[in-house]
Amino acid sequence: MLTYRRPHGGLARVLLLLGALVYALGTAQTASAQERRYLFEVGAAGGYQGFGDSTGLGGAAGAVGRIGVWLPLNFGLEGEYSTASPKAKGPGLSVGVKTISISALYNLPLGTRSWVYGKLGVGKTRYGKDPCNTPTICGTAKPVITGIGFRLALSPLVMARAEGMVNFNKTTRNVGTPPAPQTTKFSNYGVNLGLSLMLGSKPLPDSDGDGVSNNRDRCANTPSGAQVNEFGCPLDNDSDGVPNGIDRCPNTPIGATVDPTGCTRDSDGDNIPDGIDKCPDTPGGVLVDGTGCAKDSDADGIPDGLDRCSDTPKGATVDALGCPGDEDADGVLDGLDRCPRTSIGATVNAYGCPVGQGIRQPANAPAAPPPTATPDTSAQARAARKALALPAGLLVLEGVTFESGSARLQSGSYVELDSLAKVLIASPAMRVEIGGHTDNSGSPADNQHLSTLRAEAVRNYLVAKGVPYQQMVARGYGSTVPRTPDTTPRGRAANRRVEVKPLSSGP
Repeated sequence: MLTYRRPHGGLARVLLLLGALVYALGTAQTASAQERRYLFEVGAAGGYQGFGDSTGLGGAAGAVGRIGVWLPLNFGLEGEYSTASPKAKGPGLSVGVKTISISALYNLPLGTRSWVYGKLGVGKTRYGKDPCNTPTICGTAKPVITGIGFRLALSPLVMARAEGMVNFNKTTRNVGTPPAPQTTKFSNYGVNLGLSLMLGSKPLPDSDGDGVSNNRDRCANTPSGAQVNEFGCPLDNDSDGVPNGIDRCPNTPIGATVDPTGCTRDSDGDNIPDGIDKCPDTPGGVLVDGTGCAKDSDADGIPDGLDRCSDTPKGATVDALGCPGDEDADGVLDGLDRCPRTSIGATVNAYGCPVGQGIRQPANAPAAPPPTATPDTSAQARAARKALALPAGLLVLEGVTFESGSARLQSGSYVELDSLAKVLIASPAMRVEIGGHTDNSGSPADNQHLSTLRAEAVRNYLVAKGVPYQQMVARGYGSTVPRTPDTTPRGRAANRRVEVKPLSSGP
């Protein structure tokens, strides 16, 4: 360990002073400093130099001049010349001390305007003049130079520089009579503060324009407009692969597939983003669960949202709208009806079979449905049936019309259909047939298809108004039951109609 005559006022005090200087420079305001590529450095500094006890010299102020070159990979090389005139301890005579050295530096950048560096080099120091006329050390020594320093850019071309150093010296001289070689080891220390002028420097490039120069940019191809961290890499708060600043939807759920703007894709339009959607081909209008798969409350194979009859009994067969059929109009739904072709008007039991006839029990048959309600024979029901009654028990819905050639109801049809819905709801035991009829202007097959669609459209409207699906049967007759043989436009219009006919009635 190096020792000095006044240890508390020696190296410890110097290091404390250096720390204060570094702190002051680090907190000082700078004049628009920027990152640059530096080539040459020329500088001067004033400082203080202390000498080892064996030199017989006290500390003294001095001056330093330096010239350096910056090398790749943050290395540098510089030469220094320093001078001081310490006084000898005792006689008080001044001794000139001059040092010339060359050192290698490693520069560690701090932010965009400052550097910390370490240095290691060798030099030659001359103490006094020949012949020696003082009792202190004289002659030359070859020190090993070590130090640490700090640079702070005051402007793009001017830097403040503070440095602390320790020089390890070893000298050999002849002493005594006869002369004999004697080796002396001692250490000098010092601090200095000055300015450096950076010659031939230029701004460091920023190839991707993200504000982080290439020497610090770890992500050199950042897209324009992206927000980056201190290393030049894009920030991505929602981890969707689209950087902040470009991402127009910054709160994308984890796992969702996004477009180039960072917003989710939804191929099937069910409001569940692709990537999270486990059923990405859901048809439009279908209600889905949290995974994007269709709900089917009544398990009839028609998803909720498309299912017009969402409470179909289990086991009943349904059409494309999810509504069950009753081919023989006996009140027992197809799929549950064990006698599916009962004559119209026949009295049947809970299984759909005529009373008194044995039940047809197919293999693996589902459990029988609950018994159907008995016919409503109340005065209210009779009044409702009477309201529907026309000659032969037939009601023609004169106000119900459709778009030409289609099964789309015109808005003028709703008043009459709403009144019919109220009547049917008031008499739940009444079952009716909704019959669709066309004129004979098209082919028989087309007329049959169109009339069926129109009858089903009326039934679906009534279901939407609260009429139980099982209370109605929709049938298309095409042009087979004309109202009039008249083929004029007026006669054809009369034949295009929807009729309601009771299938059964109470007493």
